[in-house]
Amino acid sequence: MIPLRDDIPTRRFPAITVSLIVVNVAVYLYQLTLNGSQYSSMVFKWGFIPLEYTHFAQVYPQLAVPYGLTVFTSMFVHGGFMHLAGNMLYLWIFGSNIEDFLGKIKFIIFYLASGMAAVALFTITSPASEVPLVGASGAIAGVLGAYLALYPRARILALVFLGFFIQTVRVPAAILLGFWFVLQLLYGLPSLLAGTQGGGIAWFAHVGGFVFGYFYFKLTRKKGEWGAYR
Repeated sequence: MIPLRDDIPTRRFPAITVSLIVVNVAVYLYQLTLNGSQYSSMVFKWGFIPLEYTHFAQVYPQLAVPYGLTVFTSMFVHGGFMHLAGNMLYLWIFGSNIEDFLGKIKFIIFYLASGMAAVALFTITSPASEVPLVGASGAIAGVLGAYLALYPRARILALVFLGFFIQTVRVPAAILLGFWFVLQLLYGLPSLLAGTQGGGIAWFAHVGGFVFGYFYFKLTRKKGEWGAYR
């Protein structure tokens, strides 16, 4: 299923969500100007490499940046157009409502904290990995977890592929996002048991971000605080 839009109106223009999308797209357009070796160097320089944080050593000293910076820079580098497009679609659909609920400042803090939770779990599950982790997926997964906590009964218009046929359906957010989360676990567990997260996708980064976003709202919710929300 590919989500297209939800039915929760926003009260304010999602300036931070739009700004995040613009920055991610701008970085990717810059990546397109690089040749092969330059592109690879950028990924290894600004991507998050777990081994550097579990062994406190630079894997590629010639590309070293200040320690800890790649936790954040990795969220704005993408591995390809589809990687970027999918992330930005989910950010646009679900991020605007979370920004509307939190406000601009709290939303950007929450977004970055979700990304940090994502790289933390990825590091725990792949402590010896020298492969750079890049992309906004972990931070956006936090947004999805938050959306599930806030609006489980919201209706999401989504594209469903049935063989050669494509149909639009409206499904509850709880089903769409719950299904998405289960897929991350199903795809991630075999690679975890094998001792490596292969396939080019950091499944447990998604899990880490999602769980953080969901439980952040569940644990900080005050009784009656969300009465006006679905």
